[in-house]
Amino acid sequence: MNTLIELYDERPLENVVGVEMFRPERVVYICPKDASGSALQAKLKAYFDHRGLKPELVFLNASVFDTEAMLRRLRKAVEQFPDCVLDITGGTDAVLFAAGLLCSETSIPVFTYSRKRNRFYNIQNAPFAANIPCNIVLSVADSFRMAGGVMRPGRTDNSTLSNYMEDIEPFFRLYMKHRRQWVRIITFMQKISPATPEGSYSLEVSGPFRVKGERSAYIDAPREALLDMEAIGLISNLRIVEGESVSFRYRDDQTRVWLRDVGIVLELYVYKACRDSGLFNDVVTSAIVDWHDTGKRNAVSNELDVMCTRGLTPVFISCKTGEAKTEALNELAILRDRFGGGIARAAIVTAERGGIPMRNRASELGIDVIDLNDLLAGRLPKRLEKLMRPGK
Repeated sequence: MNTLIELYDERPLENVVGVEMFRPERVVYICPKDASGSALQAKLKAYFDHRGLKPELVFLNASVFDTEAMLRRLRKAVEQFPDCVLDITGGTDAVLFAAGLLCSETSIPVFTYSRKRNRFYNIQNAPFAANIPCNIVLSVADSFRMAGGVMRPGRTDNSTLSNYMEDIEPFFRLYMKHRRQWVRIITFMQKISPATPEGSYSLEVSGPFRVKGERSAYIDAPREALLDMEAIGLISNLRIVEGESVSFRYRDDQTRVWLRDVGIVLELYVYKACRDSGLFNDVVTSAIVDWHDTGKRNAVSNELDVMCTRGLTPVFISCKTGEAKTEALNELAILRDRFGGGIARAAIVTAERGGIPMRNRASELGIDVIDLNDLLAGRLPKRLEKLMRPGK
């Protein structure tokens, strides 16, 4: 294929899926005037570079609300690139209407992609796209690039997590045993093992039996929890002198991070469940999306607790050790829609029993809720399978 004409869409997948599948030498994007600037061009170029594709990119402007203007633009594009193929996967209703008028005038090959069926279809003179399944596989980093962002490392080093997979379930059982006191336990660990102003710290910890917590409240050493941490190998050399002092050694830097972060244990458990399920091509926890192309001095970023991909489908999972608030649900829905539109999935995992108002709001937003009852009953793998069922 020499030239592919793409009808620009606000959903990023629609702008790249045809290019990914059929690898044209040139891509002509028909764009609204307010979307064809340098930011869009840079975003698409960065994505294709990231994926190892080097098509020539051409951007042509037209009003998406003026059918006649759009039709004139399409006619000129066909005249300029007579070897072209038209992809009608994206675009507004007015743009698609203009494309239909163009098809009535010319025998240009036309195809489309169905997100629901994950297949390409021949609309006119495009037998190469006749009922062809889409076999494209994206990583989490690919999905970020497609939406105009870049993945940055977060609190967890994903490259080393394979060395800790056997620790995650014992760590999660420890959390579930002490769930009601978990915030106080982690607050104690933070207070007794702070970093210096320069950011340095020691794995060897020694401090008072009682530390000052939030709002001037004092927290005693959580003896049982510390003994359980030692039993599963997260800390060693534990010594507790009742009412006086506590000392121990973190196993390593990663373990120190885990035991000073309230929410990371649930994220790790969900991450492992996603990995073990075999449902996903890629799984990442604690990933930061850097929206580097916003043009603003202070670029916006978002941290994702767990993100997975299956083929083209991005999956967003937010983990909450406490109650899932409306704000968290709204943020999750916005991220899902920005990345994948109708194809992306989202779920929230909470270590509380989800109330009816929260469930109603999640249902309105198309977000699955996995709550404490599911975790206690070991239903997380089945809930992940349900989340990924075709046609959901």
